[in-house]
Amino acid sequence: MSVALPEGAPPSVRLDPLGRALIEGWQRGFPLVPRPYARIAEALGVHEHLVIATLARLQRAGVVTRVGPVFRPGTAGASMLAAAAVPPARLEQVAACVSAFPEVNHNYEREHRLNLWFVVTGPDRERIEAVVSRIETRCGVRVLRLPMERDYHIDLAFPLWRGARGPGAHAPEITAPRPAARPDPALVAAVQRGIPLLARPYAHVAAALGRAEAEVIATLERWLADGVLSRFGIVVRHHELGWRANAMVVWDVPDGAVDLAGERLARHPAVTLCYRRPRVDGVWPYNLYCMVHGRERATVRARVAELARLLPPGTRHEVLFSRRRFKQRGALYALRPSAVGPAGEEAHGGRA
Repeated sequence: MSVALPEGAPPSVRLDPLGRALIEGWQRGFPLVPRPYARIAEALGVHEHLVIATLARLQRAGVVTRVGPVFRPGTAGASMLAAAAVPPARLEQVAACVSAFPEVNHNYEREHRLNLWFVVTGPDRERIEAVVSRIETRCGVRVLRLPMERDYHIDLAFPLWRGARGPGAHAPEITAPRPAARPDPALVAAVQRGIPLLARPYAHVAAALGRAEAEVIATLERWLADGVLSRFGIVVRHHELGWRANAMVVWDVPDGAVDLAGERLARHPAVTLCYRRPRVDGVWPYNLYCMVHGRERATVRARVAELARLLPPGTRHEVLFSRRRFKQRGALYALRPSAVGPAGEEAHGGRA
């Protein structure tokens, strides 16, 4: 099943004041203390069990995907953006086939001749290439491979309501250099799907690994300081909160000017993601990408026009609005090899 992304539709889920306060305040800066939900409850003047119950309800509603880490690209593993031109009559069938691979974490239909766009993650580039090759064989599509070359700005923890404020709502961008060593794979595997909604979640993770709670907390703190994590907090699905006019904008910038252009776009408040990817000769001329999230298409198009003024006049670009969401969840970097790639509960159901 897929989720359509209609223009101007009302939000699917209405938040109570506590749910909104949690999302406003803790998309980043989530407490790394033994009882994090109690720390949040104290700040909001409610009981710990109410914070946990509210987050559980938001997860069931599809608003919150998890509470936990968001790994900076290239630190815990590798990822690749991929695209395919699928005949409309086969699109749902092919999308279901692609979504069945657990290595695929995002899978969208976009308004373009290349209409199916998905992201593959794994421990390294070799594993990803093997998965993409299996997708081509099993799903019957030719896949355009677009690995990331440089990230300029990646932060989906933006304020969702005008005037939103909170302890982590406007934290500065990660500026630490990319770590040379990969983080502990056992802890990556233990937290990549999120921490549990229990009074002492880090103790639960530590017990499963045979470690001390303080060691787990200290490691997560170090990952944040070292730039392994871009943030740690509540991860939401923007579509369910009314952000349904979301577009990937691709730009054809001279190679010698692309880094400056990427840095300019990354500073614009409308840009939530910005990165450089390779061109594909004769197939795909674009080397700079950014995402613009909005509630209405007109607003997004106006923002894209503002972005175009930051680049050399006449810079060619295309706007690819999301049409349907087939799958959306956090990246999984630690997975057992799979010959077919069935994802079970990870494949998209009624809500992503």
